[in-house]
Amino acid sequence: MNVDVLVIGGGAAGMAAATAAAQAGARTQLLERSLRLGGVLDQCIHPGFGLHRYNAELTGPEFAHRQREELYASGAQVCLGTEVIGVDARARQVRSVSPQGVHTIAPKALVWAAGARERPLGALQVPGSRPSGVYVAGLAQRMVNIHGLLPGRRAVVLGSGDIGLIMARRLHLEGTEVAAVLELKPFAGGLLRNVVQCLDDFGIPLLLEHTVIALHGRRRLEGVTVAAVDGSGRPRPETQAFIEADTLILSVGLIPETELVPFVERDPGNRGPAVNARMQTDCPWVFAAGNCTVIYDLVDTVAASGAVAGEQAAHFALGRMQGLGPDIRLSRGENVAHMVPTSLSPGVPTRLSLRVPQPLGRARVLLAGREIARRPGLRPSEMLEITISHELIAQLDSCPEAKLEVIPL
Repeated sequence: MNVDVLVIGGGAAGMAAATAAAQAGARTQLLERSLRLGGVLDQCIHPGFGLHRYNAELTGPEFAHRQREELYASGAQVCLGTEVIGVDARARQVRSVSPQGVHTIAPKALVWAAGARERPLGALQVPGSRPSGVYVAGLAQRMVNIHGLLPGRRAVVLGSGDIGLIMARRLHLEGTEVAAVLELKPFAGGLLRNVVQCLDDFGIPLLLEHTVIALHGRRRLEGVTVAAVDGSGRPRPETQAFIEADTLILSVGLIPETELVPFVERDPGNRGPAVNARMQTDCPWVFAAGNCTVIYDLVDTVAASGAVAGEQAAHFALGRMQGLGPDIRLSRGENVAHMVPTSLSPGVPTRLSLRVPQPLGRARVLLAGREIARRPGLRPSEMLEITISHELIAQLDSCPEAKLEVIPL
C-alpha cells in the first residue's frame, strides 16, 4: 500500500497529526493497535482537558470524542486493531499485522506518535517479595474507570506524578483508604492544582523525600517499609517505618516509546527522538510528536505538537517543504531539563516547550544570550511555553548551536 503520510498511534498526538495531514491535502492513513481511538484519554474521566485547544473544560473521553470527529471529517483512513511490527528505514516501509493479515506500507512520510509507557516495579529494584497488589497507576486507573474493579482496600501511592495524584483521589472516592503518597524529591512531581484538588482537599498525606525500601507479603501485599531519604536520594535507615497496605500504586515516570525507530537520533535529556521545529527527526521522512518525544504535562500541548508534525509531514510528502537554511541545534544550559524542539528551523515559527529540574522563583529565559521571556515562578511539573519569532531565529542563522538557559532573578 502506498500513502503520502502514515501516522502510528491513535492517541491525542496521532489523531491531531492525521487530521492536520489530511487537511493539508495528503493521502493519510492512521494505524492504532487498540480497537478504539483515544489512547489513554478514555480512562481519564476527570475534567481539566481542552482548555487551550477547545476553550472548554472537558473530560478525557470528551476530548477524544472531539478529536475523533475532526479526524473522520478530514477524510483520513483509520485502521484499528493494527500493530506495527517493524520500520525499515532504508526501504521506507512499515510492516504491520492485523486480523486481515500482514501488511507492508510505503509512506512518503511517517509520523511516529506512539506515546509513552509507565516505568514498572522491576525498574525500581525495590527489595522484598513480589506479591500481587502492585500496580502501575495507569493500570489501576483502567481497572477502576473502565472495568469497575477496585485494586484493594488500603493503598500507598509511590510517586506524585499527575496520574498518581489523580488515582489517590479516585481510590479515596471509591472507598479505598489511601495511607500516603510518597515522593522521592523535595517537591511534588504533578501539577500544583492536582496536589491541591487531589490530596489537600481530601486530607491525603504527601510525604516528600520519602520512598519505599521493601515490600512485604507472600501471595498478596501486606505492607511496605518506607523511609526518608537524604539529599542524594539514599534511604536513611533510622527513619524507616512500616505501613500496612494491600495495594501499592506506582507513579514513577513515563518512558517514551521508541523501540521500533532506533535509527533516529534520540535526545538524551528527553529520552525521545530529537526533533526540529517541524517535529522532523534526523531521518528526513520521519516525524515524531506527543509523549514519544518528551513527556508533556497537558494533552492540549500533545495535540498541538501532533498537528505541527502532521502538517509538516504532508508538506514533505507533497514536495512543498521549503528550507531556508540548516537547523540551529539547541544545547541545554543552566536549569533546563527537558526541551522540545531540540533544534530551530529558519523560517518556521516555533513554540518552544521547556521544563526546569527544580522549583525556581522569578526567572528569565535566555537563548544564545538573548532574553526571550520572564516568568514569576517555574515548577518542574509545569512546562513553560515560549513563542520564538522569525526575526530572532533569523538573527541566530549564522550560529550552528544556541544555548538555552533559565537564570533566576
